[in-house]
Amino acid sequence: MDSNLTERVRQTRRKLRKQTLTVIFDEFDGKLMGLDRRKRAEKYRKMADSPFSFFRGSTYLFYSDVTREWFPYHTRPERPTWIQGDLHFENFGAFRSESGALVYDVNDFDEGYLGSYLYDLLRMSVSIALVCRVKMMTTEEQQGIIGAFLRGYRDQIRRFAKRKDNPATFVMDEDRAEGQIRRLLKKLRKRKEQHFLEKVTALMQQERQFAETDEIVPPTEEEHRALMEAWPQYLASVEASGEAAVHFNIKDMAVKHGSGTASIGLDRYYVLIEAGEAAEGLDDVVLEVKEVRVPVPAYFLPYDDSFWAAHGHQGERVVMTQKAMHHEADKYLGFLSMGDRHFYVRERSPYKKRLKLESLETAESLETVVDSMGRLTAKLHARADIDVRQGVLAYHSEDEIVLAMGEDEETFCAIVAQWALSYADQVEYDYALFVEWAGNRRKS
Repeated sequence: MDSNLTERVRQTRRKLRKQTLTVIFDEFDGKLMGLDRRKRAEKYRKMADSPFSFFRGSTYLFYSDVTREWFPYHTRPERPTWIQGDLHFENFGAFRSESGALVYDVNDFDEGYLGSYLYDLLRMSVSIALVCRVKMMTTEEQQGIIGAFLRGYRDQIRRFAKRKDNPATFVMDEDRAEGQIRRLLKKLRKRKEQHFLEKVTALMQQERQFAETDEIVPPTEEEHRALMEAWPQYLASVEASGEAAVHFNIKDMAVKHGSGTASIGLDRYYVLIEAGEAAEGLDDVVLEVKEVRVPVPAYFLPYDDSFWAAHGHQGERVVMTQKAMHHEADKYLGFLSMGDRHFYVRERSPYKKRLKLESLETAESLETVVDSMGRLTAKLHARADIDVRQGVLAYHSEDEIVLAMGEDEETFCAIVAQWALSYADQVEYDYALFVEWAGNRRKS
């Protein structure tokens, strides 16, 4: 082909893709999220940090693309899975479970929804490819590590389907974990429970209060009043009344800034509650009150009347997603509304910690981690059904998933991994377009 024609084709494709990005960003960040110019600039600065940061902050672009493609491994439309909805490498971490045990698991459920299990696998596989590229790994190494995640998922979901393991009790604790995950859990065991409390609060006249920083600031009078008025809703959601409600007495509150990428523009508060009578408030607990909206997958996946009839409150939806997917969910999980805005409440765990990417020095150490992530993903999908009291599905998800994956397991893994590598290329291409677009937007 003539070089001029080749360049024309390239520029036309570039122009059309940039138009797609612009339409989607304006629709979701502008119209649906209602981000003002300052908030959009803040979000886009974070997204411009790397292709992986861009991928994290553009969930809607991923679903717009992936739902337009045909895949041979979807579950039947009438038998969806309760999916996490935004699965990526940094949505896994260590924390303390309801019983006080230190566990490693998924720690973000804002986008929980009904859909094919495959969307979680595809999104996670792309994120693994992008993480591998940060580590400067070859294409073959990337494919091998994505394969380790998929094989971990495949093996575990089959164990659940054969009833060899029970998703209702499966937990990644220090006994089950391996490699860097086990080291992380052992390290956290030595951390004092007051670590986070003392980091974000200070003792003022024998009472603990939040220490003001760039990210933790006092609420306005209007915010304080709105949260206090909404607090009884939260108490009702955790069934705390009478003397039990004293445990939840609010001692102080603050506005939390600077967290997340996709959640920029959504309000987030820290609430300090009494929790006990220890000296100097060392048994006080910090709760996070986080605004949440309709999950991104809902805009692209089939609409389900029964799901929305049961989970119309977005905070309640997130709470139920976490309870369904975790063996022992946070005992402080609850929800409330302020006006027409929905929030969920959870403990800001003093043990919350993610694996540092730099600690994964070899392909082997990364393979061990993603194998565990694959098994945990299988647990998420298998738990949210008739196996558990909080399940919303009247069938075994693991049975439906095994049926959809088919008998040729290696081909399944190869096809998903190959697609993920191809889409990671697309993310890098889109990232370059985005950086250019965001830069021009700031200048205009």
